[in-house]
Amino acid sequence: MSLTGLHLLLTYQCNYECDHCFVWGSPSQEGTMTLAQVRDIYRQAQALATVEWIYLEGGEPFLYYPIMVRAAQEAAEQSFHVGIVTNDYWATAVEDAVEWLRPFVGIVDDLTVSTDLFHYDEVMSAQARNALAAAEQLGIPVGTIICEVPEGAAGYSAQARGEPVESGPIMFKGRAAVKLIEGVARRPWHEFNECPYETLDDPGRVHVDCYGNLHLCQGLTMGSMFERPLVELVAEYNPQAHPIVGPLLAGGPAALVKRYDLPHEEAYVDACHLCYEARVVLREQFPEYLGPGQMYGEELS
Repeated sequence: MSLTGLHLLLTYQCNYECDHCFVWGSPSQEGTMTLAQVRDIYRQAQALATVEWIYLEGGEPFLYYPIMVRAAQEAAEQSFHVGIVTNDYWATAVEDAVEWLRPFVGIVDDLTVSTDLFHYDEVMSAQARNALAAAEQLGIPVGTIICEVPEGAAGYSAQARGEPVESGPIMFKGRAAVKLIEGVARRPWHEFNECPYETLDDPGRVHVDCYGNLHLCQGLTMGSMFERPLVELVAEYNPQAHPIVGPLLAGGPAALVKRYDLPHEEAYVDACHLCYEARVVLREQFPEYLGPGQMYGEELS
């Protein structure tokens, strides 16, 4: 397992509640890292000696701004490359956005702002434009994540032609598998015979949350680095023996359904949709690999 990136889910909480959110982020969601946990993660990453990148994500990491700033600073001090992913709600004006971003000058190597019709009423929002301008003014490398509205999705108008071309399709897992499937074209379930997005046999990056869960994909874990050392978890990772990853590698979500003889519909929107629904059914059987509850819409308050 060649692990070079750790993406810290600094919090499950978010000021938005977007229909396409993998982690079911919302204002009422709970689960936020402490600085002590961040430092433990960095210590274990140093012990592993292969991690090069630390990303700070959420939820929305800017909601816990002082913790995020210190986490970024300490990551850079330990010679990690640092990235941040944000919905840029804070960029209400260029001048103000400059002040929000100033502590990251010379520290952050990749600032990624999310902007699309799930977050705002236009694909390239005013907040995103302000954040991009501020980052460029400060010399912080910056880019965007833009998710396309699926054709036929109920409640959303199609994106206009000529809008940003760097957008990409959403993946129907998390809240999207519940909120966005109505009206979207489907394919027979047995056609989804591979995982099209994650390299589960040798992942280069994983997400880690405030419980230490190492997410190979959101809600699909390989253990907790707060319970067992990261060095051990990586060394002992056996994808073929993993009760969820093994079938996915053998034949995608369709193989997962077949392996456990799961109830299923005749058609699904995409591979993530089938995989997510299969994992929901399997959570009781494999709680140590399918969690935490936040990833499956269980808001803890």
